[in-house]
Amino acid sequence: MADNIRKNPTGDMPVIDPSSYVDPSAVIIGNVIIGKNCYIGPNVVIRNDEADEKTGKVAPVTIGDNVNLQDGAIIHALAGTEVVVGNNISLAHNCVVHGPCKVGNNSFVGFSAMVFKTEIGSGSMVKHAAVVEGVDIPSGKVVPTGACITSPADLDLLQDAGPGEIEFMEEVVHYNVGFSQGYKK
Repeated sequence: MADNIRKNPTGDMPVIDPSSYVDPSAVIIGNVIIGKNCYIGPNVVIRNDEADEKTGKVAPVTIGDNVNLQDGAIIHALAGTEVVVGNNISLAHNCVVHGPCKVGNNSFVGFSAMVFKTEIGSGSMVKHAAVVEGVDIPSGKVVPTGACITSPADLDLLQDAGPGEIEFMEEVVHYNVGFSQGYKK
């Protein structure tokens, strides 16, 4: 394994499908599972090293297929909690996905957005610089740019993802997942 892919203190080693690309400047540590055709861009950090005090184990960070983590994205989890990133997802530049967290299939987390203690429903878009903490986002919703969603009342700010948002999310996945094979050549 490369120096940027390493064990955590409990000895867990990342498992990365060979069809996925990891930029040499990205760092992947610990109990991390990365699916097929993923693109892990420059300066991404996926660090999974906090063991549950009761069990001594680190819950997994699981990244599905056709996922792109763009420059500077960070994934981490509190001790004993999981992060699950589904399939066909874009985590854009400098976003933070912190567990406990789940991001549903066909979703998008925008530039410098932060999601923590939440479940983002399938087909949802968290736009740039938005914060979602402690509130689950229903499937097919759009969190506006710069919004701060921290209580159930804040869900009133959300609109349904329209054709434009859905097309954008699909294009970003398509374009960036293409890098997984392009950079391997």
